Amino acid sequence: MASAVFRFYEELNDFLPPARRKRDLRLAFTPPAPVRHLIETLGVPHTEVELILINGESAGLDQRVADGDRVSVYPMFESLDISPLLRIRRRPLREPRFVADAHLGKLAHYLRMLGFDTLLASDCPDRELAAIAAAQHRILLTRDRALLMRRIVTHGCYVRARRPLGQLEDIVRRLDLCRCIRPFSRCMRCNGDLEAVAKADVEHRLPDDARRIFSEFWRCAGCGQVYWKGGHYQRMRRLVERICSH
Repeated sequence: MASAVFRFYEELNDFLPPARRKRDLRLAFTPPAPVRHLIETLGVPHTEVELILINGESAGLDQRVADGDRVSVYPMFESLDISPLLRIRRRPLREPRFVADAHLGKLAHYLRMLGFDTLLASDCPDRELAAIAAAQHRILLTRDRALLMRRIVTHGCYVRARRPLGQLEDIVRRLDLCRCIRPFSRCMRCNGDLEAVAKADVEHRLPDDARRIFSEFWRCAGCGQVYWKGGHYQRMRRLVERICSH
């Protein structure tokens, strides 16, 4: 039997019991053991980890931990340049696309409203959900830690907040999505592409207030849903301005 000392930093401590947060943790294990396995044994999904140092040297998820090693585990860095070190993912996703589990339906709709390609996996087994994220290079969004610990998942986010708007704020800030927001490009209902459409082509489908007040309209190329910049859009715009002004 071997042992190593682990230390988790910043928000990674959220995954630990209160008594184990922000302190050295000694873990006994049977070697050989990859660092990914030991990190997740302590309750932290590998998708939440950005940098691992073993005895001060950067390491990948599959590196073996030896008896007496000291392992430091860090979350995503927002301002610190760690380019000389080894990030555990080979590259970020240039165009963020998401797949959300069935419990995050409202978050998925909000992300679509901001223009992000977001699948909602209703009644989808965890194995299939993880496979979709891996095969389609999507960021997996879930509140299920065990799902993020599946080896096949390379990009994922544990959604900490419970209310949908809080979840949206958390995801936009953590993943630095402000520069990628493109409102009215994605259907909230089916995730299809929106295209501008002449008012005359959809006028027969509009409620009286929308027909009287608005002149710009969009229609989903997939399901045909019609959109305009009503009160819901204005509220979302104010939320985005608040989030992205920090």
